[in-house]
Amino acid sequence: MSVTIRVGMAEYKAAKSPATLITLGLGSCVGVVLYDSISKVGGLAHVMLPDSNLSSKKDYNPGKFADTAIDALIRDMNRFGADKRNIVSKIAGGAQMFQIKSENNIMQIGKRNVEAVKAKLIQLNIRIIAEDVEGNYGRTIELYCKTGELTIKTIGHGNRIL
Repeated sequence: MSVTIRVGMAEYKAAKSPATLITLGLGSCVGVVLYDSISKVGGLAHVMLPDSNLSSKKDYNPGKFADTAIDALIRDMNRFGADKRNIVSKIAGGAQMFQIKSENNIMQIGKRNVEAVKAKLIQLNIRIIAEDVEGNYGRTIELYCKTGELTIKTIGHGNRIL
């Protein structure tokens, strides 16, 4: 029997087939999906910010940041039997939810999150096989650990399967 596991904002969770991982309301946040098709182990991180150096020590949460959430997620996936050499990635989110007049990069948090996630995955030599990023709309995503299929649900922009 399949279980659905919710991943909240600034959280990461790993699971084994036949579980489903879901996160709701990705706006400027990025959903990072990692999947090992051999062990059928999946992981999902709901990344809020690009860089843990932006955090104070008392506020530190590894699931919040692109540079720490992915490492932590891989460690959890390993406990379920995943092998980093088999892991591929899919990413979604990173929207610009509010129109801003400034070209200042600091205000483009969605874009910065996408860039940080991609840089971390490249650093770890994890291939991104699909993405649905940026734009100006939110997303809800579901990862099916049995198949590695990622469903992206939106309001007004339809649903996609990656």
